[in-house]
Order: sequence, then structure tokens, then C-alpha cells
Amino acid sequence: MRLFRTLSLMMVGAVMPALADPYPLDYWARRSAISNVTVSPDGTRLGLLRIPAQGENPIIEIYDTDDLSETPFRVNANPMEITGFRWVDDATIVMNARQAVRDQIDGFNQGVYEYRIALLDVEKEKLRRIDEDAPSIESVLPRKPGKILISFQEGGDDGAGSKLDKVFRPRAYWELDLDRGTKTLLIRGKISLGNIDFDEDGNPVTARGFDIGTGEFIWYWRKPGDSGWMEMYRLSDESEESFTLYGPDPEKPGHFLVTAHNGDDKIGLWSFDAEKKQFGELIYRRSDVDTSSVRYHTNRWTNPDQAAGVVWVKDKVHVEWLFDPGEGALMRQLEQIVPNSHYVSITSRSRDGNTLTVRNLGPRDPGTYYLIHKGNLRVIGGNKPYLEAERLANVDYITYPARDGRPIPAYLTIPNGEPPFPLVVLPHGGPFVSEVILYDEWSQMLANNGYLVVQPQYRGSQGYGLGHYMSAFEDQSQGGYKMQDDKDDAIGYLVERGLATKDKVAMFGWSYGGYAALVAAGRAPQPYQCVVAGAAVGDPQQQMNFIKSRSRGFTRNMFVPFWENALSPLERYEDVNVPVLLIHGDVDQRVPLQSINEYRDRLEDADKDFKWVLLEGADHFGNTLFYDHKLTIYGEILSFLGGKCDLKGGTNRETASRE
Repeated sequence: MRLFRTLSLMMVGAVMPALADPYPLDYWARRSAISNVTVSPDGTRLGLLRIPAQGENPIIEIYDTDDLSETPFRVNANPMEITGFRWVDDATIVMNARQAVRDQIDGFNQGVYEYRIALLDVEKEKLRRIDEDAPSIESVLPRKPGKILISFQEGGDDGAGSKLDKVFRPRAYWELDLDRGTKTLLIRGKISLGNIDFDEDGNPVTARGFDIGTGEFIWYWRKPGDSGWMEMYRLSDESEESFTLYGPDPEKPGHFLVTAHNGDDKIGLWSFDAEKKQFGELIYRRSDVDTSSVRYHTNRWTNPDQAAGVVWVKDKVHVEWLFDPGEGALMRQLEQIVPNSHYVSITSRSRDGNTLTVRNLGPRDPGTYYLIHKGNLRVIGGNKPYLEAERLANVDYITYPARDGRPIPAYLTIPNGEPPFPLVVLPHGGPFVSEVILYDEWSQMLANNGYLVVQPQYRGSQGYGLGHYMSAFEDQSQGGYKMQDDKDDAIGYLVERGLATKDKVAMFGWSYGGYAALVAAGRAPQPYQCVVAGAAVGDPQQQMNFIKSRSRGFTRNMFVPFWENALSPLERYEDVNVPVLLIHGDVDQRVPLQSINEYRDRLEDADKDFKWVLLEGADHFGNTLFYDHKLTIYGEILSFLGGKCDLKGGTNRETASRE
């Protein structure tokens, strides 16, 4: 049976001609106009988060899917900020909210926010807070109406396992009765068996723990109907390899789908025999990039935890629909009818499968939501609907050679216009993370103002195999050395191809990327005209001490020497030979102000050319950067690049801020 007989696209605005002038900074600084667009299980209601006016917190709006023109039911959580919600049943929503309750951080990873959940009865239009501190919602238990599964991190830093608690803290799992507000303990985790996954009925299925005696992570499983745990797999915490457990293998009873290296450079998807404790069939592996994850069926009400495909990431997110060709056919149909389709996903689906919400995200679409209902495809709205596709920039996936021959993947955001362009090198944070550029606000803002932006996936970046990752820990590869060369080597490659202007180059980074910008400020010979360092690690010793207190095994053995041997901007401040813009949040919990303040003081004592911008109330992470923060960040960056740095071809602050 086909999902819909015909599809018609409605409410799409007229195509706007491309304009030469950049957008006002206000357009980039605004938070997403709408988000979290989902339908109720029976398909009769559509809920979303909307920011009604600039500077306000999101509210929940509930619409009738048969008539989206009717005035919606609206709910806010003032003074708390709603951060997301999920449908529990046809008329009930569980929502997450947060509130800043402190003026200063309590230390590393101890921010200023506290979190709560609350229930919204859509039919009775009543909101009820759940008086529990920061629970995680594990499952909405689709087969147990009126109940959800929540978990907490319990325990503290007392007892023999206190140091390990910081590395692998177990959780306690409770079934919450939504009507009565009472909860029942299902299972309390411990170090040896801590993080637990459940099926749609709330039965424990798999778990992960840590063996303190042997220094191994352990995976467990339960046979259907059994109450005891069986060990499945062990992996030393000294190992650099990965093992990630997903749901049951849909084609082999007693087997689970896992992604793992299993002795290979690239992560593959395997069928793992739980009873025999061994890898079975290699289902999927690529020679160019790692297998990323498993994609599940889009109908979580009728097909919970049912594997449908395998995901890999390179130029974009790709899905091979190995286990459910029907899901693949549906996605291909959607990709053909959604404008500027790049990464199309189904964000929610009714039980009968016929009502869906769909999202597209890509370089020329900051995020647009659609509703499929009764055979029609309708536009609900976008994250930033005022940004036209024609005025945004293309993103190309490239590979260039580092000076020692290592191929470095990168994403290149290309402004509209004729090259060569002034260039901004934009390294990601982490540094040991995976990055894929779907829609990136920073690079699009810069490209809209005339800058070519390259985002290198330098050695140490994950997703490109174990060799690319581990090369960051080799001699003279640590931060500030070969990893830094990887970023610089993009410049010559782009200049040679006529895309970039040799003497018009800057680096802008955040977190580790900010650290890289501080290192770049003292390069010799110097390929940059200036650098912008946001939330930057000024003192690697500080990060090393944090890792020592919070890690063990491979993480400790590799990351501590990495930062111990990394070039220290704090010790090399006299080498700075270009203008520096420093931007930092005053409640940054991941990179507290202490080290960057000392670095700033040393620049000042040495009479270096720098500017300091402090963001009041901003933490380290993007979801704590609000309108005023981003307006300041973008304005300062463009003013710095176009003024102090004199990167011709960009724009000045006055032009970029016009209304």
C-alpha cells in the first residue's frame, strides 16, 4: 500500500533573486524560529517550538493537522526555557526545560543551569511539573500508555569507586506513572553493570559496565524472558578500537548489530553472536570512511528499535537501506520533491504511518519542516525562513595533501561571486570528533560576507579510520605541530587553484579551534594576517590536569601526553606576530576563564596587538549563545577581519549590520 496517492507542494514562497549585499547580522544572530516539529501518535495534532519574538524563550504550539490555519494552543515555561519535548501518547507531551540558577560555574563541567521535566496535557490544557532533578527520558514506552522510562545518575565521589565514577558513572532506571506522578525503581546500575538499554515494554535487554580489576569495558545481554545477565563482549580501556552496540540484528535471532574496528582501520557494521561472544558476518564496511551508525525505522510507535539502514558520512550523510528497502524508497521519494534537498529526515510519524513530519537540512537550507497529511505535503516553516537559498553558499567536499603527504579531507564553503576570495580557516573543536557540514551558520555567515571558508578534518579527526585518528598522537603530531600544519596546508592548496588570495587569510576557531588560532598567531613563517580565538584553551596544562582527574586507560594514556606535549600559547605568547581577537564566555565550564585571562595579561604586558571581548552569561556550548552573544560575536569578527586584518573582499561592520 502506497503511503500517499499524490503529493502536492503547498505554501512555497516565490523564488527571490540573489542580491549582492550581505544579510544584516541580525539575520544570523536570531535563534531558530521554529524547531522540534512532531506529530502526535494518532496524527491529529502537530506540535512545535516557536520563538515568538526576539529575545524571548521558545513556546510550545499545538495545531490541528486537519486545519493548520486555526489559532494554536500555546504554552510557555517562564522563567524556565523549554529546550525540547516528546509525545508520550495522543494527548500528552513530556517537555524538558532549563534555567540559569547561578552567576558563576562550580568548576569544570559544572555549569550555571539546572534542568527539569514537565507534563503537558493537551486536551485539558494543563501543565504539571515533575519534581525530579535532571532526569533523562529513556523511552516513552509505546506499549505502556501513561508511563515513561526515566533515569538518573546517582552516587557521588565517595567510596572506593569514586575516581571511576567520574569516568563511568552508572544510572538508576525508574518507570514514571504520568497520572499519579509516582515512580517505580526498575533497576539500579553499578560500575560493573551500569548503562542499560530497554525494549519497548520497559524490559532490560543490553547493558554496559566496567571491570575495575581487569580494566575492561563489558557488554551484557538478556535472553527474552530471562532475568539474568549474560556477558557478551569485553574491550580493554587501553584499546584504541571501538565497539558500539545497537539493537537486535533483524535477520539473525540472538545476534546484535554493532559497529567496530575488529582489527581493521575502518569501522564496519557487524552481526555479533551474543551467545558465542564473537563477531559474525561483516555486513558493511567502506575503504574511505568509517561506518557511522545504524538508522532505525521511521515509525517508532509500531517498529521501535527496528534497524532499517546503515549510515556513513563524507560529503554529506548517506544511508544504505540494507534492512528495509521500503524505508529507502520513501526517503528517495521525499528527496525528489523537497526543494534543495540535501539531508532529508523524517522527524516523527503517526502510528498508521500516514502522517509524517519531514525536515530538510543543507548548505542552502538552514532547516525547513514539512507535514505530510492526507496525501499532501505542506510547508510548516523553517529555522531561518528569511535566508533565501539563492543567497546562501555551496559547500564542496575536498581532499588536499599535507606537507608530509597525508591526505586531509575538508569542507569548502564558497561565496557567491568570482574568485579569488579572502580565506578563513575554520578548524573544528574537540579535537578528536567527527564533523560533517550540513548547514553551518558560522561558515555561511562568513561566505555571505565574501569570505571563502575551509574546515579541515585534520589528523585526529574521527570518521576517517583509525590511522587518521591515531596519527595525532605520533611524535610531533600533537597540538601546535603537524596538526597545525594540516590546517595551514589548506592555504597553499586553495591559492594554487585560484580560489583564495595568498595575503588575505585569517583563522577563526572555537574551543580547540580557538587553541589552534592562538597557535596560528605565532606561526613562522606566518601565513595568516590575523586570528580569532573563541573559548580558546590558552593553557594546555589546565586541560591535562582535567583529563588526569576524569579519565583512565586509553583516554588518559593518550590524551594526557597529547596536551602535555602540545605547544602552549601561554608559554609562547612572545611569538605572537599578528592581531588577535579573543572572545570568551564568562561562565565557560569547559574552558574556564583562568588560563585565557592569564594569556591575555601576558599579551598586554608584551604590548601585543589584541582585542578582548567577554560574553556575559555565555557558556562554552552553542546552545548557550543567545541573540545578543551572537550579534556581538559576528559583529566583532567582521569588524576585525575587514578592519584590523584588512582582508579585502569581505565587508565592513556598517554594511553587514544594515537594516
